[in-house]
Amino acid sequence: MISVITADIINSRKSEPLIFLRLLKKELNEFGKSPRDWEIYGGDSFQLRIDDPLNAVLAGIRIKAAIKQIKPLDIRLAIGLGDITYRSNKITECNGSAFINSGEKFKKLKKEKQKLAIKSKWQDFDEIMNLCLKLGMIAMDRWSVVSAETVSLALSDPKASQEDLGKILNIKQNAVSNRLARAHFDEIMEINELYTNKLNSLI
Repeated sequence: MISVITADIINSRKSEPLIFLRLLKKELNEFGKSPRDWEIYGGDSFQLRIDDPLNAVLAGIRIKAAIKQIKPLDIRLAIGLGDITYRSNKITECNGSAFINSGEKFKKLKKEKQKLAIKSKWQDFDEIMNLCLKLGMIAMDRWSVVSAETVSLALSDPKASQEDLGKILNIKQNAVSNRLARAHFDEIMEINELYTNKLNSLI
């Protein structure tokens, strides 16, 4: 089983493409190489393969935190879980249930008013996780630029202490703690933990 993320940038026309594309490419490079593992198309859309599906939700949250650092940008992401039946050197030419599930869910995101959602072969799992993600998105959609920056940094180096993060951001440790609290970082990480625990029990 693998996971595939299909996504597009919201409000991309209100930002300089060079700015958000540079940031997006930097983030996607953390997950693999283009065009085998990820590919940007249409100027503001992309597809990303995460070979370990347990990391898919965290990857989605991390990419959202990166994009939210540029006002007024946001992002829609659909995670498809499944297999890969046709492999290519270009991710956009690959096929399998992971790609189909991701594409089908992506087409429904606007209608369902959801910005991060999952589709797998397990309907009960999807219903539980999509409700949790919808609730989590209430906090994530409200991230300020500084909140997104702090969350992004915390996710890029999970072993770093708040004091370490403070030195990078040039702020005090208690300011880091306050930023993460306002971003509801701990609660969002609980959603990710629920996802990994439930998916682990199924695969």
